[in-house]
Amino acid sequence: MRKIAWMMIGVLLISHLLHSQNKVVVFQSDFGLKDGAVSAMKGVATGVSDKLKLYDLTHEIPAYNIWEAAYRLEQTVPYWPAGTVFVSVVDPGVGTSRKSVVLKTNSGHYIVTPDNGTLTLVAASLGVAELREIDEAVNRRKGSGKSYTFHGRDVYAYTAARLASGVITFEQVGAVLPKKVVTLPYQHATLEDNKLKGNIAILDVQYGNIWTNIDADLVSKLSLKYGDVLHADFFHNDQQIASVDAPYSETFGAVPEGKPLAYFNSLMQLSFALNMGNIAESYHIGSGSGWSVVVYRKGK
Repeated sequence: MRKIAWMMIGVLLISHLLHSQNKVVVFQSDFGLKDGAVSAMKGVATGVSDKLKLYDLTHEIPAYNIWEAAYRLEQTVPYWPAGTVFVSVVDPGVGTSRKSVVLKTNSGHYIVTPDNGTLTLVAASLGVAELREIDEAVNRRKGSGKSYTFHGRDVYAYTAARLASGVITFEQVGAVLPKKVVTLPYQHATLEDNKLKGNIAILDVQYGNIWTNIDADLVSKLSLKYGDVLHADFFHNDQQIASVDAPYSETFGAVPEGKPLAYFNSLMQLSFALNMGNIAESYHIGSGSGWSVVVYRKGK
């Protein structure tokens, strides 16, 4: 019995170490890098502990675009070690009644953010282990109580640094909340009557490719072969914007320059592109929670 008890303690200790903070903070915002806002957040974090490692996810989220913040977290968080603390500040409601929270995912990552929809996707994909509201009476930069418009610096960066450095435990962030975050509505990926439906989650901004949330496992149920033509109808708020026929391809070079193709992106999600062109611009297609797509194999 004693041996079993020690084994259980060992398992719990390993689990704690895997999910404990690792002194890494990753920042995301819609601030851009034209002024000192990002540097101010990092300065606050360094003031808490100069042992922290500070990184950027992106600061080029379009202004006020909560959906894109949600997507970039889902795209990036799983590739960082458990224990990493993320700060995501896309906060058009700064100073209002929206809650400031820290989410601990089932994977052991921590996300410090306003609960305004930013957690929509990562909560669904990584799960909610626990959600806590930041107690600003304790976890707020000293002397910042009269500032209402820069919670990224005064609350989020400060709390994240305290958590990542071990100054506070997760339990000391603040009160436990129900395991339910504010979510943005969007088309979940489905397959019905041999038609794939999904959300246009994001555009590959450098090239204009269209990335959907339809994953490879769902697509595999159509038993596609390379060269099969997929027909895609693109919608914004249920209004059809464009249609395209695109061969299912392994590489961009499988089609002539300027021609459309369907392929899997680096996240193994169904995507559409023009070889050496910009399909989103050419077909006037955007991305976000209001954009959706219906896809089926042509001729079947």
